[in-house]
Order: sequence, then C-alpha cells, then structure tokens
Amino acid sequence: MADEGLRPIIVKRIKKGGGGHHGGAWKIAYADFVTAMMAFFLLMWLLGSTAKGDLQGIAEYFQTPLKVAMSGGSGSGDSSSVIQGGGKDLTRKEGQVRKADDPQMKKTYNLQAAHLKDLEQELERAELARLRTLKTKIEDAINARPLLNQFKSQLLLDITSEGLRIQIVDEQNRPMFALSKAELQPYTKEILLEIGKALNDVPNRISLSGHTDATPYASGEKGYSNWELSSDRANASRRALIAGGMDEAKVIRVVGLSSAMLFDKENPFNPINRRISIIVMNKKAEESALKDGGTVEVQAQGAQAPAAPAAPAARPQ
Repeated sequence: MADEGLRPIIVKRIKKGGGGHHGGAWKIAYADFVTAMMAFFLLMWLLGSTAKGDLQGIAEYFQTPLKVAMSGGSGSGDSSSVIQGGGKDLTRKEGQVRKADDPQMKKTYNLQAAHLKDLEQELERAELARLRTLKTKIEDAINARPLLNQFKSQLLLDITSEGLRIQIVDEQNRPMFALSKAELQPYTKEILLEIGKALNDVPNRISLSGHTDATPYASGEKGYSNWELSSDRANASRRALIAGGMDEAKVIRVVGLSSAMLFDKENPFNPINRRISIIVMNKKAEESALKDGGTVEVQAQGAQAPAAPAAPAARPQ
C-alpha cells in the first residue's frame, strides 16, 4: 500500500498547432479558384453571345481603339445582338426613359465629313488671312501717297461676315461725285485706281453698290431719281476700278440702292450716307450672290457719323 502512495501522476497535455491541411488557408485558395472560374464563365458567355462581326469589331478596337471610337461600332448591347441591352437612362433621375437599342442613343462619326469640315475651316482661315493682307496693302498704298493720304478719312475698310468691305464716303465739303451726277471727282478716281490695282492680288470676286442720302430730286421718283443716280455712280466706280487694272471678270454685281440702306440711320440727310461700297466677297458670299435672291450687302455697324445738316427741300438738278 505504501508503494501506491508513491505512484507518479502523469498529466497529458494536448498542444494545438496549425493543423496542416485542416487550417483556413484552403479557403483563400478556393476563393481564388471560384473567382477564376467566374471570370472564365463570363468570358465564355460574352464570346457566345457576340456575333462574328462584333468579335471582329472588338479585335479591331484593341488594335486601333481611337479609330473605332471615332467611326462607331456595335456590341452585345445593340439590338442586333442575341442578348438585348437596355436599362435605365442614367442621365435622368427617375423613370425608365431610354433603352440601349434606341437609335437615338447610338453615336456614329463620319470621318469623311469631319475631314471635309476641317478642310473647309482651313480654307476659310486662309481666305480671311488674304483679305486682311489686302486691307493692310490698300491702307499702306493710301498712306504712301500724299495726294490720297488727305482723303483717308473718307475711306472705311472693315472685315465683315461676307468679306472685306471698302467704303468711300462723302464729306460735307468734299463729295466724291459732282453734284447730283455720276461724274467722279479727280481724287475719287485716284482712290479707285489705287484700289483697282490691289484687287487683282486676291482671287475673290467683288460686288459694287451705290448709295445716296435721302434728299429727293425735284421731280420725285417719277423721273431721274436717287435710284438711277446710285446705279450710275456704282457703274462709274466699276469703270474706274477696271481702268486701275482690275480684271473686269471679277465684278459679280453692280447695284444702286438709293437711300434704302443708310449709313447714318439717325440722320438720313447726312453726307456720309452718299457712298460707294465695294465688297471683296469670301466664298460663301460669292455662292450666295450667284444664287437667285442672294444678298451681299452688309449694313454698317457702330460707325460714328458726322452731324447731319438741315434737310434740303429737293436735290438740285
């Protein structure tokens, strides 16, 4: 019995370790496997639901993505696909407004039209540069000649939506034409001769229009009136331009507008309303003028006209 009291007591302790394959690492591997299988399933589904032509479009996109983006393309969301696209219009806050197969939602780009538009804009810029150069050349030619330099206040040049507009206007004590006649004053003829030399530097066609003030003839509109006078003065200006060296084929229109388009609308009897307007037309204005009903005249904007004298009873004959 004494031996039983000395018997050793053995305590078994169980140490818990990582557990090997019984741990949680297999869950991560399984999740990766499931993700890979899902991606593979989605890839196979997309390949199966996309037509052969669409597959070629996708391949072309990854080869040249910019070309496809500009020229447009189709995909599995199009109405031609087996799997119909659709869904809510994300540009709206509420309500199902449009579907993906709505023709209005498809954007296409015409590369040829875009190229032509860029070319047209480039031609317009080049044409505008030519007209500005012509404007500077005429101004320099007037400034270089002392005889003409004193009349530069009567020469108005500006760029309008239809081209370069050159206006030669009357002043109170310095008219361009003889009184109530289509006879050019010597200095007016010199100005037109100088302009005629410069106009051949550009290929643009021109339009001439004559204008008078509102002072009527004693005979009124029944006989020789401001309409005939403005037309005769415009034609006299055309002859002076041709004498200066301008090609006569450049003239596309010669019109007399009487006092229908006043420079100074507030003062219809102001001498500045008596003027010759020469428009060096751009391409658009030329095409418009060649069509029936085309107009080329541009009204003056923002010009400061001198004070108008008292209205005479009738234009002297």
